[in-house]
Amino acid sequence: MNVKSIDECRYDILSLGEVMLRLDPGEGRIRTARRFQAWEGGGEYNVARGLRRCFAQRAAVVTAFAENEVGHLMEDLILQGGVDTSLIRWVDSDGIGRSVRNGLNFTERGFGVRGAVGCSDRGHTAASQLKVGDIDWEYIFGTLGVRWFHTGGIFAALSETTGAVVIEAAKVARKHGTIVSYDLNYRPSLWKDFGGLERCREVNREIAKHVDVMIGNEEDFTACLGFDIEGTDATLSDLNVDAFQAMITKAVKTFPNFKATATTLRSVKSATRNDWGAMCWVDGTFYTATHRPNLEIMDRVGGGDSFASGFIYGLMILNDPAQAIEYGAAHGALAMTTPGDTTMASLSDVEKLVAGAGARVDR
Repeated sequence: MNVKSIDECRYDILSLGEVMLRLDPGEGRIRTARRFQAWEGGGEYNVARGLRRCFAQRAAVVTAFAENEVGHLMEDLILQGGVDTSLIRWVDSDGIGRSVRNGLNFTERGFGVRGAVGCSDRGHTAASQLKVGDIDWEYIFGTLGVRWFHTGGIFAALSETTGAVVIEAAKVARKHGTIVSYDLNYRPSLWKDFGGLERCREVNREIAKHVDVMIGNEEDFTACLGFDIEGTDATLSDLNVDAFQAMITKAVKTFPNFKATATTLRSVKSATRNDWGAMCWVDGTFYTATHRPNLEIMDRVGGGDSFASGFIYGLMILNDPAQAIEYGAAHGALAMTTPGDTTMASLSDVEKLVAGAGARVDR
């Protein structure tokens, strides 16, 4: 993969997406909580933060906040994660959130037979109101320089305008030689108010024309791009790998611009115990990561984003697809052993897990 050199770019990774304030009741439930732990999180942002905190890459985020105390709390949390905030778009607040506001995401972790629950409050957010022309992409990709640009289907689904912003950004990024990755991340609740599945496929198939590295599970590829798994009714719990490979083969024929695709392979046994693996296709060859049955999970939210950041690191820095899928799967697994959307793993943690280290006490 022809990634731009470090010397000609200010950023190794730039993400475009909405960042919300995550309010976490810990071991309890949202409906009975009396206190919450505050975190920041967002599908696209989590990837940039993971590449910064775990993999020491220079990271920035493009998003928008209403300029009030909550917005500045979000900025502070992002800064604590080491991600550059200079490209954030600030929007005047009307004081009560009638016209623009910052998003909230209440998330409980789940345990055993009780699945994780997310309750988002993100209507009329500043990020969802971004439109073509609001961001100077020529300055970002042409003057500052970016090695890798990442965005995804959550941001594209926020409003009627955000999908077009993704296309605008991706076109300029590729014009200047920046690799573009996209995580399909299908969320039916986001699409239902403006066109549903039909509009989802229309937007995502147009975006796909401008993507180098496409990430998503089989539900994402089916819902967002319309590629069914042939000969099976496979779901997340009974994935047929051979059938999934056939679906990816079809996808890369339809979109010859894809240089790589990747997916996690998850079988959900309970909220706290999953079978976990991953596979990718790079330049005509499939690679499969180490399978980890009965992976114990503390907080599964953000596991896929940490997978994506590890996979991107493997392609961008190691230039090795086989290692990339292992680093992605290992980083995703480690991220799900700690609370919050974002990673608390270190590069040495990932390298040890890739090498087959166990969970003995490290003294």
